Amino acid sequence: MTIKVSLFIATLILPQIAQANIATLEQAIDVAISNDPWLKSSQYKRSAMQSMSREALSYPDPQVSIGMMNLPVDSWEFNQEGMTQLKVGVMQMLPRGDSLEIKSQQLALDAKKQPILQADRKAQVRRDVSQVWLDIVQAKKTLELIERDSVLFDQMVEIANASYSNALGATRQQDVIRAQLEVMQLDDKRSAAYQQLNTAKAKLSQWLLNDAFTNSNALSVLEQNEVTLPLIRSIAPKLMQQRPVDSQAVVQHLTHHPLVVAADVDTYRANQGVKLAEQAYKPQFSVNASYAYRDDAPDQMSRTDFFSVGVSFDVPLFTDGKQDQQKAAATAQVEASKTDRLLVLKQLFSNLNGEIQTIQRLQERQSLYAKSIVAQSAEQAEAALTAYTNDDGDFSEVVRARIAKLNAQLSALSIDIALLKAVVRSNYYLVQIEEDASHE
Repeated sequence: MTIKVSLFIATLILPQIAQANIATLEQAIDVAISNDPWLKSSQYKRSAMQSMSREALSYPDPQVSIGMMNLPVDSWEFNQEGMTQLKVGVMQMLPRGDSLEIKSQQLALDAKKQPILQADRKAQVRRDVSQVWLDIVQAKKTLELIERDSVLFDQMVEIANASYSNALGATRQQDVIRAQLEVMQLDDKRSAAYQQLNTAKAKLSQWLLNDAFTNSNALSVLEQNEVTLPLIRSIAPKLMQQRPVDSQAVVQHLTHHPLVVAADVDTYRANQGVKLAEQAYKPQFSVNASYAYRDDAPDQMSRTDFFSVGVSFDVPLFTDGKQDQQKAAATAQVEASKTDRLLVLKQLFSNLNGEIQTIQRLQERQSLYAKSIVAQSAEQAEAALTAYTNDDGDFSEVVRARIAKLNAQLSALSIDIALLKAVVRSNYYLVQIEEDASHE
């Protein structure tokens, strides 16, 4: 029992000692991609499809038959009758038309599709990890702003209490209560920020854990007193900066998105399915050969052995109920895959267009806060404090101005984070893969 407990404690402590510090967003993304089980599963699927593609080119195994023919039932003697034979035969089925090559090509396309889906998965991981990372940064910077102002609010409460207790100045009881209430609300904001931070940490650990659930990487950035917003740029700045948005250029760009390229592969695979259905109209041949051994006659007269060879094939005459229906189904599958591709492209275009509009509005708000609101709220807070210290202002106005300044800074931070998240999401839609999916 003691050994089991020690091992359990070791599994909790040793990974923490061997942790690799992650200080940047790119490092977190690299670790998340390297630990992603989906990507590993996709690689195995690709290997399986490649093996199946090679296997599909193989002919069916030949069939061997061994039989005793025309054995007399009155004596069961092998050499009594001249028709008695020991026959060994072999039959080989041949593929119908080019069906083996087409099936192999379909499986090869399935294997080829996996790296395309892997590119999309990596883009998804980058998007999701970046958004969680930004949640962590927002929580940390929110705590920085709150901690910086909490000291001032505590001092204001002390000043208000002292002034009210000594009946100095114009400080009233409601001013003291107001200051205490603002401090409590500030504590609530601090608790909410810690809750956001802990939730984001838990979400990020999903991406950083390895297959053994033990490599929970320490985030050194979380231990720093100050954090900075990561630098995230658009991967297609010219396209994103167009005013108005060039829809044709956006659609042309999106045709190289991994999801669209994967849909192109599905369409070509469906076309191969039509070709495979057409092979059903061709006959399927089989070749057979046999060797029949005969024993010498009872009078020792030699008997000649026999060799036989033949070809058999089916004749697809009644195609209405089978071959025609198979081809119709394959043709419908082609049209369905084309429609699926169009649906994917429309969704990507709609989502990207929405992100472009969001980025434009957030940039306008960011500029407004940076140039006016934050600066003016800071000036107002300083002016209110100066007026109060000179016995020319109201204490409640000082509190309101300080709260307005903090709220403006928090709002500006929220806009900065929202803008970066919008860029991250748009970058997912702007990802391209150089893959020739036409196969024509």
